[in-house]
Amino acid sequence: MLLTLVAFVVALGVLIAVHEYGHYRVAVACGVKVLRFSVGFGKPLLRWQPRGSSTEFVLSAFPLGGYVRMLDEREAPVPEAERHLAFNTQPLRSRAAIVAAGPVANLLLAVLLYSVVNWSGVQEPKALLASPVAGSVAQAAGLRGGELVHAAALGSQELEPVRSFEDLRWILTRGALEGEAVRLEVEPVPGALHRQIVLDMAQIDTREADAQLFRKVGIMGPWTRPVLGEIMAGGAAQRSGLRQGDVVLKMGSASVVDGQQLRELIRQSVRADAAVVQVWRVERDGRQLDVEVMPDVQKEPSGSVGRIGAYVGAAPEFVVVRHAPLEGLWNGVVRTWDVSALTLRMMGRMVVGQASLKNLSGPLTIADYAGRSASMGLTQYLVFLALISVSLGVLNLLPLPVLDGGHLMYYLWEGVTGRKVSDAWMEHLQRGGVAVLLLMMSIALFNDITRLFG
Repeated sequence: MLLTLVAFVVALGVLIAVHEYGHYRVAVACGVKVLRFSVGFGKPLLRWQPRGSSTEFVLSAFPLGGYVRMLDEREAPVPEAERHLAFNTQPLRSRAAIVAAGPVANLLLAVLLYSVVNWSGVQEPKALLASPVAGSVAQAAGLRGGELVHAAALGSQELEPVRSFEDLRWILTRGALEGEAVRLEVEPVPGALHRQIVLDMAQIDTREADAQLFRKVGIMGPWTRPVLGEIMAGGAAQRSGLRQGDVVLKMGSASVVDGQQLRELIRQSVRADAAVVQVWRVERDGRQLDVEVMPDVQKEPSGSVGRIGAYVGAAPEFVVVRHAPLEGLWNGVVRTWDVSALTLRMMGRMVVGQASLKNLSGPLTIADYAGRSASMGLTQYLVFLALISVSLGVLNLLPLPVLDGGHLMYYLWEGVTGRKVSDAWMEHLQRGGVAVLLLMMSIALFNDITRLFG
């Protein structure tokens, strides 16, 4: 819990500070006087003002946001001698640049974070496929498990090298959410000729981009040995006499070839909400023996599934993925662009009803993911920060009047017509924007509570 809280606060602090610093830095460069730079809202907890600076820097109590207060005639009277330093007296291009600088700073931060991850070298699972889920797109395409993926592409695009399972997972995510077929170049068994497999992602209903997405695709994880890890006290595995290190060869009449298939067989060992007793053949200390196993039954939204109370499957084979400086930077730019485009597409699909509003996430889900990623190590936490930074940048560019994108919309009107938006219209638009934003926040918070406590 403490790790989750710390990871969440650090993530928010970094992302908000970078966003507001973008506004601040460009405002100063444009000759605008900045009165206050605040991370957070509400009562100031810490404040300081560097010698020779007109800006007061503040750390406030409520961390969900921040602001940069500039000299502006619309907020308070401005002395004639300082009028040229006011935001509202600046030319259109300067005002637009100052407003756009916040979201742009978040997108640049994402590029930097992705690049650092690319340069540092990361241990990632090898793109060796586990057995596909029965009835899935992967099984229908002819995958059987054990294939090594060398390259992949969306639709008719050129094949790109796949260095790890994470590379593969990303292109599968894009293909599923965009409804694009995914082409895979695979090596069926070591030394065999490569062949192409096409996954028809249009078959998948992706209105909800939830945890079941990869189950629908059929590629749940990398290949692992079907060995049992830690056995939980009081679980079905312990009651049946299974031990850590047992290699499962057969489950009933089905031969077991990898950890993913074994997990699926365990999940399916329930009939009419009752556990099905099966005989498992396991290899233990060089000997084969039969063990009768009765799994526990666990209720899930999709129905009842079997559980044995043990870690199933060995650790996958890992490879070190490291990019050269320019290649790592370019990949950071490409990943940021791809995530931004995918975020916009998902938002657009939610607006027209092609995607569920359940995909909206709020602070509770973000905090949960922050804690999980931090517990997995610095690299995963940096990837999480990059993803949220992209989301923050894209969200702020939406044409809602209370967001940066809304102000840019005003400036577009001013640039096209030569007239500023009237105060009356701006007030109406601001109220509408606040209503839409509050509605989005309410839905996101409801989704959070449903996910975490439902």
